[in-house]
Amino acid sequence: MEYNNQIKNRLRRIEGQVRGVIGMMDQSKDCKDVVNQLSAIRSAVDRVIMYTVGENMQYCIREELENGGESTDKVLEEAIQLLMKSR
Repeated sequence: MEYNNQIKNRLRRIEGQVRGVIGMMDQSKDCKDVVNQLSAIRSAVDRVIMYTVGENMQYCIREELENGGESTDKVLEEAIQLLMKSR
């Protein structure tokens, strides 16, 4: 599976957010502000996970069908397991 630039850019933004939180901690910013930023980071990571699992599921289903497979149940089950593992 190839990862497009959009998803890589999202991860770079998340990386910047993490650096920002570290900076906030170094400056002894208010706990509420730090937690708000950490929550935003978690939400952004969750969106990346969902996008990645969804794209992978589409890729695997197409591959299964192109190779003559009739059941995509295994692909769906693996996608669900990935999502559950991410929580």
